[in-house]
Amino acid sequence: MFSLSRKLRRDGKVIGLVPTMGALHDGHLSLIRKARQMCDVVIVSIFVNPTQFNEISDFDAYPKDLTADSSMLANLSVDYIFAPSADEIYGPNFKTFVTVDDLSEKLEGSSRPGHFRGVSTVVSILFNTIRPDVGFFGQKDAQQVALIKRLTFDLGFEAEIVVLPIVREDNGLAMSSRNERLTPEQRSAAGIINQALLKASRAAQEGESNASKIAEIVRNTIESEPLGNIDYVAVVDNATLEPIEKISQSAVLIAVAVRFGEVRLIDNIVLGDQE
Repeated sequence: MFSLSRKLRRDGKVIGLVPTMGALHDGHLSLIRKARQMCDVVIVSIFVNPTQFNEISDFDAYPKDLTADSSMLANLSVDYIFAPSADEIYGPNFKTFVTVDDLSEKLEGSSRPGHFRGVSTVVSILFNTIRPDVGFFGQKDAQQVALIKRLTFDLGFEAEIVVLPIVREDNGLAMSSRNERLTPEQRSAAGIINQALLKASRAAQEGESNASKIAEIVRNTIESEPLGNIDYVAVVDNATLEPIEKISQSAVLIAVAVRFGEVRLIDNIVLGDQE
């Protein structure tokens, strides 16, 4: 991969990278289609990163089917699939980890300690290996997006970070590999998450600027669904993830995590100017 990417850069190709952990769905495919539009060469990485799992049982349970994932990519004009083993990414006696202070501890970080250290480390390795001109990420993982933007700026990676909207199922549920673990009843009920976010967004558009009241709208709506169990509802600055009191012109992230049975789902919506 080092050698290949070096040759591509020497040939003046614009390289697009779509980093994934496999278990591909339409959300991933939307990133790949955008990469195909913007770049000369599209590389999709498929790597289930062990360092971002808090429990080894979660890692073991994560779907890993490179053949199925590759077949999904067959008609999308992907130039290269980079599917390294864990030993290739983390060599013997691996000792170097990358941590984005502050951003890593908030929201998801408080529920999944060490998770974002794994994310920032593997993204740094992928960026250093492939040296993409553009990296493509989905808005569903909003905290990951904020962290990768900060990481890219702070460490001087040349990649432009392109963030694409959340792709949703018919009932509004954000697409995720985790959705396959929901029962049909839970999957139907989980549409309440997006309904709650849209309700809060409408309230903000109609003039509600109190962040705690916006959060209350989200919480009350989700709590109307008996199968949902809220982990958190947060109204924060979209870049720093710091809690806010009032919604202003700058971009505001409403982020939620909700459990349906054993499955923990995350979702979000951004209000205001995302630039």
